Amino acid sequence: MVGGAGATNLLCFVGSWFFTGAALIQLLLSRPSKLRSLKTPTTRLEFVSAAIQFVGTARFNVSTGAALWAHRVPTRRRFVWWPDAQGSIAFLASGVLAVLAVTLTVGFVAPKSREWLTAWINMIGCIAFAASAVGAFITKRGVTEDAPLANVGTFVGALCFLIAALLMLPKRFSPDRESAGL
Repeated sequence: MVGGAGATNLLCFVGSWFFTGAALIQLLLSRPSKLRSLKTPTTRLEFVSAAIQFVGTARFNVSTGAALWAHRVPTRRRFVWWPDAQGSIAFLASGVLAVLAVTLTVGFVAPKSREWLTAWINMIGCIAFAASAVGAFITKRGVTEDAPLANVGTFVGALCFLIAALLMLPKRFSPDRESAGL
């Protein structure tokens, strides 16, 4: 490690707040409105998915904060794992609901749809985070069960979430705007 475990834990803690900020934005964008009724199953699934995702990111904040505190006390490191596991479970539930919402809209298999690709890439990220949580289990001796799995799962999950977010960005130029000279 370049900066040591303490610096890594601090970096993860700071990063977790950006993660939670993104989840809050998603929650706010998915909330019901005059145009989006909760009576519509897709809107309801999107909103509940975003709410669960937000709770999951808050659990990751607790986990990364606990890692800062428990870094020097091996017997306390086990307290870091439980919020991480809860966050991963919330992410899996959120991912399943997002896939259901997209399935209702575009169908079960629609690889040409940005929404479909985003939902499934996000789901792969959720599964990777769950694998990371399994690897990050802390034994009573304060040792991580499978550090490589924890690290690879976190990296793959974060990469999938980044790709999914980039896929959902609006297109900068549309054919209609270009042909109109705008």
